Amino acid sequence: MKMKKVMNQSTRSFILNGFSILALFITALLLIFYSSMNSRLYTANEERFDLTYNANRFMNGSSYLTNEVRAYAATGNTIHYDNYWNEVNNLKNRDLGVAAMQEIGITKEEQALIDSMSKLSQNLVPLEENAMENVKAGKMQEAIDYVYGDDYNTAITQINGLKTQFLETLDARTAAEVQNLLQLCNVIRVAIFLALLLVCILLMGSIRSTQKRILRPLVIIRDQMGEIACGNLSAEFPLEPDTSEIGMLVNAIHETKRELKTYIHDIDSKLAQMADGKMDLSIDLEYRGEFMPIQKAMRQILDALNNALSQINVTAEQVSASSERMASSAQVLSQGAMEQSATIEALASNVQDLAHQVNNTSVDAENAQTCSNEAAGSLMVCDQKLRTLISAMQDISNAASQIGGIIKTIEDISFQTNILALNASVEAARAGEAGKGFAVVANEVQSLANKSAEAAQNTSNLIENSLRMIKQGTALTTDTANSMDEVMVGAKKATELIGQIAESAVQQAQSLNQLNSGMDQISIVVQTNSTTAEESAQSAQELYSQAAELKRAVQHFQLRDQLAVGRMR
Repeated sequence: MKMKKVMNQSTRSFILNGFSILALFITALLLIFYSSMNSRLYTANEERFDLTYNANRFMNGSSYLTNEVRAYAATGNTIHYDNYWNEVNNLKNRDLGVAAMQEIGITKEEQALIDSMSKLSQNLVPLEENAMENVKAGKMQEAIDYVYGDDYNTAITQINGLKTQFLETLDARTAAEVQNLLQLCNVIRVAIFLALLLVCILLMGSIRSTQKRILRPLVIIRDQMGEIACGNLSAEFPLEPDTSEIGMLVNAIHETKRELKTYIHDIDSKLAQMADGKMDLSIDLEYRGEFMPIQKAMRQILDALNNALSQINVTAEQVSASSERMASSAQVLSQGAMEQSATIEALASNVQDLAHQVNNTSVDAENAQTCSNEAAGSLMVCDQKLRTLISAMQDISNAASQIGGIIKTIEDISFQTNILALNASVEAARAGEAGKGFAVVANEVQSLANKSAEAAQNTSNLIENSLRMIKQGTALTTDTANSMDEVMVGAKKATELIGQIAESAVQQAQSLNQLNSGMDQISIVVQTNSTTAEESAQSAQELYSQAAELKRAVQHFQLRDQLAVGRMR
């Protein structure tokens, strides 16, 4: 199938992207140039302002001198005289304005106008000096004639005319420079807009081309691949192949569908013939790529089926002969199994009686072990309680000792109280009549101290008797505990011996139970063998019949090996 020749999408995208990048580069250069021109325009405006300012400064300085000298001539006020010379010697606005304009930059024509104005101004200086000298001399009218005379007015008129011409020339030149720069900036802005518009057009073209030639076909290809993945090879695929990348992919999908349909049709045809029993087929269609293993597998399946069916026929004949011999042997085996079953049943009955006796012995041994364990547990509880009693007796002894210390302290307090009472009685006697009441209290305190000492002595005697009895009880308890330890040792040994006897009895019972189970299993096996032998005889007869049926079924298949077919017939 001849494919239509079209431009590759990669080439188209490269061209569109290349022009877009070039347009962006030109836009960037224009932006840089526009920034430079904008800076120059700002500088030109500043220079225009500075030139105008300094021109006015020059002209205002000249006018200021004229006004001050005329005011001085008219009024004789020395302030105007001082202002005049302050401008000439200190402020120097005319000289500074000219220097600033020269520094910024002026043309030769403008410099010539400045020189002309300066020359005329110099011509006015002698007239102004004469006028000021006449004012100092009191000649006011002569001074006015100098600064208001025809020569002075003519020079002033010429200077004003030159001023107007200079300002017009300067403003026209600077305005033209600013206008030129402004027009150039406008041209650059238009060029930037056109470059951005070109970039947008190129990008829109690239996006539209990508959407039309890549995205839409890819969506259709995605849907088609989904149909193929679901096994639907007959789904409509409207795209036509061409020489572009997408077109080559479309061509590959068409080729894939054709190849898959061819393989599926061939496999379906071969499997249908095999289902009809035609095993003498050959796989003529050459499969490609990953489908080659399928072709190889089909060939192997045909070869294996031919060999297997041939072997099945031969085996069926052998099974038929062997089944007759097996039926005869099964009858003999059944008779021997019946005799073995009778013998095993008698032996099993004897083993069951013996197992019953051993089980009774095992139960008695387990009961004895349980009683021994309970007695040992009771002895351990008694031993723990004796040890607790010993600990309690020791605590009582310690408490009694502490009580003895307390009674000693009470005796000391009683002794000291008695001494204090004696001292109080002596002091009461010395006090005479005033100490009688205190003497009565001292006697009562002494009586109370004596009673406390007597009670403490009695308590001490009781505690000593209690300690002596506690020591005797502790000794008896310790002896009892030692005797209990010896009993515990004997009880543990007896429990261990009874446990060993019980364990041996249980093991014997388990062994006899296992033996009994084994005998039962042997009896079951012998009975099963007998039954199986009878069933085997029947199965052998059925197997013979089935082998004949299998032989007839295999003859339905058309095999490649004609000798095998002849043997089956």
